Amino acid sequence: MSIPKVSIRQLKAARAVLGWSQGDLAEAAQVSIPTVKRLEAGDGPLGGRENTVRKLTEALETAGIDFNVGNNGEVGVRLRAR
Repeated sequence: MSIPKVSIRQLKAARAVLGWSQGDLAEAAQVSIPTVKRLEAGDGPLGGRENTVRKLTEALETAGIDFNVGNNGEVGVRLRAR
């Protein structure tokens, strides 16, 4: 499974769509809250260790988030239909 290219804005938007706090994401991804805070403090592409990025994106995807990139390069998030 390849890691999607996710931006920090997408990460924050995904949390907002789910109504999750940074602590909720940290718990679901099994990473520390300071790690989530540090990563979200920046802008641009989501950086950090590959394993950490995978844990974060997989936790959000498991909760129903789709990370998408439109035909014109727009990025976004959406909640999958249940």
